[in-house]
Amino acid sequence: MPKRSVDARQTSKAFQCGPGGGKERTTINLDEHQIVNEILEKQLKICGYRNDEEVIYLYLGENGLKDVPHLSRFRKLRNLWLNHNKIQYITFVKYNCCLTELYLHNNDIRNITGALKNLHSLQILLLHNNQLKNLNLTVKELQGLRTLHTLNLFNNPLSRECRYRLYVIYHIPSVTLLDRKEITRKERESALHIYNHEKTLVLQSIGFGKRVDIPLLPKAAFSLTSTKVLRLPPGCEFGNHLVKIPFANPEDAVFVRAMKRGMVEFSTVDWGKMPTCEEKRLGSSPEKRPEKLTIRFR
Repeated sequence: MPKRSVDARQTSKAFQCGPGGGKERTTINLDEHQIVNEILEKQLKICGYRNDEEVIYLYLGENGLKDVPHLSRFRKLRNLWLNHNKIQYITFVKYNCCLTELYLHNNDIRNITGALKNLHSLQILLLHNNQLKNLNLTVKELQGLRTLHTLNLFNNPLSRECRYRLYVIYHIPSVTLLDRKEITRKERESALHIYNHEKTLVLQSIGFGKRVDIPLLPKAAFSLTSTKVLRLPPGCEFGNHLVKIPFANPEDAVFVRAMKRGMVEFSTVDWGKMPTCEEKRLGSSPEKRPEKLTIRFR
């Protein structure tokens, strides 16, 4: 049966015989690029965008995509969903500098080098359930993103590395929510202690705005020590044996201790004997003299 070409991207033609007998049906095998373009144009039509400048939100998730063309035509794109596909590389977003939220979870992404470092407005990045293996390269790509505060990397091979969480916390300090768990102050201190021990010592040596150049040792655990009791010679026992200077008369020791305490003073005045303004002006009632009573005790 002869075959004829339909289009440059059409690769085969099939025939199907139905009840009408010999009716022809064309089956077109489109390449990945054309499939993506059709999905993209369909999504733009659903959202009602009239031109590329209006595109701010774009959803291309759950389409089984393996490759995506460059999206640089959407200069104002802010939120992009590409989750639940089969994407391996994401260099198609490196020119979308206005992106603030990027959802790439549940794909087959293996490397992000050179794809995200220019997205300086990025705040949310979900990359969980992928195939990222190199922790150093992944963190190096993200550590320059100063606005990034939410990051998911769990269920990647790199998340199984020793101290993976502390490594990410130290090298990407802007992140506050990592793998759906808020970063605590204790985790930041642990990360700083492990990956920059010298800075930890410097910070610990600063007190009241001045640096103390002494080695810092961990504080010993608090423990109660027994009170040292002064043993006095026979005949000098008095009080609780804590007075270091023996006195012949125990009352003298009590007096010395009392004089070391703080003193409280109260004063009161008999306002009935205080002359009024008129009496002061006329000079009458000279017998009235104010009396002040002061009480001191320790």
